[in-house]
Amino acid sequence: MSGRSQAAPGIEGEILWRGDRGYDHAWDGVLWNRFRPQRFPEAIVRAVSERDVPAAVALARSRGLRIAMRAGGHSWCGSPLRDGGMLLDLSRLRRWDIDTASATATVQPGVIGSELAMELMHRELAFPAGHCASVALGGYLLSGGLGWNSGLWGPACASVEEVEVVTAEGETVRCNADEHPDLFWAARGAGPGFFGVVTSFRLRLYPRPSSVMTTLYVLPLAETGPAVRWAVEASHRLPPNVELSFFLGTADPSLAKDGPPPRAVTVSATAFADSDREAAAALEPLRDCPFASRALSRQIAEPTPLDTLYGASSEAWPAEHRYAADTLWSDAPFETLLTRLATAVEAAPTDKALVLAPVAPVGRKRELTADMAFSALGESYVVPFAVWDDPAEDEANIRWLRETMRSVEPLGTGHYIAETDLTADASRARRSYAPEDWDRLQKVRAAYDPQGVFHTYPAP
Repeated sequence: MSGRSQAAPGIEGEILWRGDRGYDHAWDGVLWNRFRPQRFPEAIVRAVSERDVPAAVALARSRGLRIAMRAGGHSWCGSPLRDGGMLLDLSRLRRWDIDTASATATVQPGVIGSELAMELMHRELAFPAGHCASVALGGYLLSGGLGWNSGLWGPACASVEEVEVVTAEGETVRCNADEHPDLFWAARGAGPGFFGVVTSFRLRLYPRPSSVMTTLYVLPLAETGPAVRWAVEASHRLPPNVELSFFLGTADPSLAKDGPPPRAVTVSATAFADSDREAAAALEPLRDCPFASRALSRQIAEPTPLDTLYGASSEAWPAEHRYAADTLWSDAPFETLLTRLATAVEAAPTDKALVLAPVAPVGRKRELTADMAFSALGESYVVPFAVWDDPAEDEANIRWLRETMRSVEPLGTGHYIAETDLTADASRARRSYAPEDWDRLQKVRAAYDPQGVFHTYPAP
């Protein structure tokens, strides 16, 4: 440890100041995304216990350093990395305690969602963890969390019953509907602008669906308009335990006949049910696709284990790639949005670009998003992704993403704080919340962090 590190009593974990040996390696590992902003905190603190957190906050206050946090490093726009200040790395806080009798779990922020999901499965329980296998729960829950079966269970933060927070004063407080209710409200949706360090979440769990089945059609990209129109009409007959999504991108290489694999639109629906019969019945409205004869590939109500679901996500978003993403809530029809976005995908600079469009990702019941900072801001939701692996293509891919967003932004009503490109425009953070939620968020921040100990949202 450097001399500066030794001047930080109470921290059991590692402290790396900029210029220390090991700092560059630690900085390089902060983000899962290989495309990362060139922003450098003055210090990186790697906590190894919850006790380290108040000590790190005290150190930051004594040095005048603003704090940013990292749990798993899956922020597309690199929100944990800020110039100056302190990065508090919580990724080693990975303890969980599952109480089967009460169907609750207490988890630390570094717990990986897929690992918790697999453990819960063995105990006949479930939770709407993130779709990507390596996403940690800390940032995911703070931002809202659109995960498996969230159409039925709501955003993941709706199942957070209590949090333990280290405040800007270094005090550890319990927050729930009765204790520090404003801070609890903010912790369910404030995302990278949250003004405290959550060291544990108490989660409400659900009975494990006994059967998971998927119906899927892969169609030529030219079929986007009619395919989306048909699936959206059918979606009104789907129960909330069916997760329906559209994907625009390059088809699997195995589907190529001659030459490179074609661009395609995929209609994918996964049912989470108590039996195979119930799952198949839930998917029945999608059984008869009028374009089935033109499908490049299809499957009808096939059993889909949880590890298969995670494997499919890993194939769509592989590790060791460079990513940029942005989001849009809209009240425009999916057909209008995705027809425009199909044109953009066709012109993408690499064949890895894709667009994800989940239908009703937070369910259709307003009570699922009540009394939380998280704001669902439209009837439709789309996420364009630029995906590439060559640093020489950075500029072309960022330009493509920005141009793609401009093609649909006139139809937009807002953004989703977890995945939007907060550095694209100064209004991105504000437009990720309903106006009344944004105003309340500023008031709660002023009450709990009046001196600005914690970084607020990244901006251009």
